[in-house]
Amino acid sequence: MKLDRIAVIGAGGWGTALSLIWAKRGHAVSLWGNNAARVEQIRKSRENSVYLPGAALPESVGLTSELGDCANANLVVFVTPSTVLRPIASRFKACITNENAVILSCVKGLEYDTGKRMSQILTEIFPAHAVAVLSGPNLAIEVARELPSASVLACTRPSCATELQSLLGTPRLRIYTGEELIGIELGGALKNIFAIAAGAGDGLGLGDNSKAALVTRSLAEMIRLGTKMGADARTFYGLSGAGDLIATCFSRHSRNRRVGEQLGQGRTAKEIAASMQMIAEGIPTAKSAYQCARRLNVETPVIDQVYALVHQGKSATKAMEDLLARDQKAERG
Repeated sequence: MKLDRIAVIGAGGWGTALSLIWAKRGHAVSLWGNNAARVEQIRKSRENSVYLPGAALPESVGLTSELGDCANANLVVFVTPSTVLRPIASRFKACITNENAVILSCVKGLEYDTGKRMSQILTEIFPAHAVAVLSGPNLAIEVARELPSASVLACTRPSCATELQSLLGTPRLRIYTGEELIGIELGGALKNIFAIAAGAGDGLGLGDNSKAALVTRSLAEMIRLGTKMGADARTFYGLSGAGDLIATCFSRHSRNRRVGEQLGQGRTAKEIAASMQMIAEGIPTAKSAYQCARRLNVETPVIDQVYALVHQGKSATKAMEDLLARDQKAERG
């Protein structure tokens, strides 16, 4: 596979970090952002001071706010917020010129109302193209600093996954291939909801025993809902399930854990959202996952409480009390 031109659609922290490490690997990278003024500021300073401060972008990363500048890329990487993936991908569809381009999703979320995964949206929009997903316990700032990390990648064309693994992995970002897209995507999406719950426990000062129990039960819930949505249960024990869940629930760099912590300290979701420049994907995904669980008749007590916390104004104290008040049962239930 020829991969001499990469377009990264989305100039947030993760898109910037990927652009940085792939440019250092020797690839020509175009990084697209929707805000022309911010893109120009990054181009001049070679630093994304809003989303990834302190990480210097190589000169080989081209900055643009015009989707047409990315039209002939061999690999098109979507790293947008999940809520705007469909409209931005549709805009890009109108200008793409490379009929052999591979589409790679690094977006973690579920579409509201449809419950569709991000790769399903991209396959709808780009039916003639191979669509891949990349997910794992990858905090953007640590990847940008080239601290050792690992991720997992799968593709609608399995042979393409192996080629992407070789081309996109770096000495400090180890990429594994996976057998199925569904579990990889659902692990990456659902863990953000559970990170909000973990952060709320931190804000309430509930301690490490409580957090360990919550993370363990969250994994069970992830598997319960994920398998009903078509995933292989084994996938959730890997990098994009347990791995990403652990990192996001415990890291001080985790945006979703930080949102939960502030909720636990008494702030409202509306206040927190208004003060943030970055989107915490667990907030919209909680709404989508709650809807999916109702549709599939799956018991999801943690997701239910996070949904009530961020979308119905429930207090973190009351949400935790209601979780603890549930009937006792066997662990594997």
